[in-house]
Amino acid sequence: MRLASLDLIVFEIVKNSLISTAEEMGVVLRRSSFSPNIKERRDFSCALFDGAGNLVAQAEHIPVHLGAMPHAVRTVLSEFGEDIAEGDSIILNDPFRGGTHLPDITIVSPVFQSGKLVAFAANRAHHSDIGGGTPGSMSPLSTDVYQEGLRIPPVKLTQRGKLNRPVLQMVLSNVRTPKERLGDIRAQQAANEFGTRRFTELARKFGIKNLLSGMRDLRNYSRRLMLAELAKLPKGTSRAVDYLDDDGVDERPIALRLNLTIGDGSIEFDFRGSASQTKGPVNAVYSVTLSAVYYVVRCITEPSIPANQGCFEPVRVIAPEGTVLNARPPAPVAGGNVEMSQRIVDVSLRAFSRVVPSRVCAACQGTMNNMTIGGVDNRTGQYFTYYETIAGGFGARHDKDGVDGVHSHMTNTLNTPVEALETAYPLRVRRYELRPGSGGRGKFRGGLGITREVEILSEEANISILGDRQRIRPWGLAGGSPGSAGEYFILHQKGRFQRLPSKTSFKARTGDVLRVSTPGGGGFGRVSP
Repeated sequence: MRLASLDLIVFEIVKNSLISTAEEMGVVLRRSSFSPNIKERRDFSCALFDGAGNLVAQAEHIPVHLGAMPHAVRTVLSEFGEDIAEGDSIILNDPFRGGTHLPDITIVSPVFQSGKLVAFAANRAHHSDIGGGTPGSMSPLSTDVYQEGLRIPPVKLTQRGKLNRPVLQMVLSNVRTPKERLGDIRAQQAANEFGTRRFTELARKFGIKNLLSGMRDLRNYSRRLMLAELAKLPKGTSRAVDYLDDDGVDERPIALRLNLTIGDGSIEFDFRGSASQTKGPVNAVYSVTLSAVYYVVRCITEPSIPANQGCFEPVRVIAPEGTVLNARPPAPVAGGNVEMSQRIVDVSLRAFSRVVPSRVCAACQGTMNNMTIGGVDNRTGQYFTYYETIAGGFGARHDKDGVDGVHSHMTNTLNTPVEALETAYPLRVRRYELRPGSGGRGKFRGGLGITREVEILSEEANISILGDRQRIRPWGLAGGSPGSAGEYFILHQKGRFQRLPSKTSFKARTGDVLRVSTPGGGGFGRVSP
């Protein structure tokens, strides 16, 4: 089918219609979901793809999801080929076959017009449990992916509109909270059904040829804008290094090394020389590394460029297999999505700070402070699993202070409101406040971290912490000081404080209080004498 370019006015309407469809998919998912992690924290992402698996339009949801979802759609195309029919939907979470880490479940639904595959609607949502050794499926002590939960290869959840019940039952039989998982999976299906229906309406309104032309033109439009932005950057190579504190198994720091090369019409991120994949669960699969790099490129250039395959075409990423940035199975990867992705952003921004310092902030908190609590809810006798990432300090900029107590970079979630948390779980929030003095000093100070205390009300609970930046603090820029390191404690019922490492799992009892104090952002510029 030969496609002609659209009139500029029609193109604008098609462009915004596609983007708003992805946004509306997110509204459907959020409002019909069961878990606080999706409904309140909005830990999900939605997007549209063309029939070849190219990202066309995405909602401004979670950066680490959105850059990685094209891998999932292409995996579906590769593994199913011609065996994709109208009414099908494919579910997956396998990190080595299109996923990121196991709690992130992706559902991909094909869109057909006149019997021809023309597009995909897809979404990814973080489920607060997917089985494995610890409630919440974010074990900080796992040493292979099999310990982290149920691994779902790309498999049809529905086939020609009919639910594949054995597949659904297999999933629900391997999780601690099956009713909640069922509700969230149905919400994901509803979001894709909405996206499919809206795409069909657009095809009827504009004509399928015009709609497909608009999708192609949109990718080309983003590519041209990105090339124009890259042309403004100084040409050359910049180098940077940053570290994760450890992997939870070995105490040695984990190095990320980057050679950043800006050329004519291209930009290359070369991570050769970075650490080999680790025993502990901080490894990233390649799609997560791509997500972090794509996010940084959008931050450094023009964030308003429509995010699709076109704007990422000039970007090349070298991350050798077997490293922490492109791990081979069966490496554990629970923390790659949440911790390693943050450090990829940090090292990339550090490299850019020597090229375009006015466009780069000092280091943000550099961790998501993942906290999972699970056990039996005494009120219902049912299992509960609570998952949350805790906000921290945003790095200072060249002309303003950092932002206090905010999620930064690869996470774009909200917090769980105290009222929703205490209603859903046998937990009580004892303290929730900004952490004074935690932002790095400088001409402009870094944003403040947060202190949050959560009391256990159930008879017994299993707590897991997966964080970082306790030893290697968030760096400042242009003479600014680093932000404060993170600190985790458990206050036992008898009044004894116990300091916790950044990656740990343990049992707690009624009355125990978990305290999480998150890192502050780095400062920018020297303090005037």
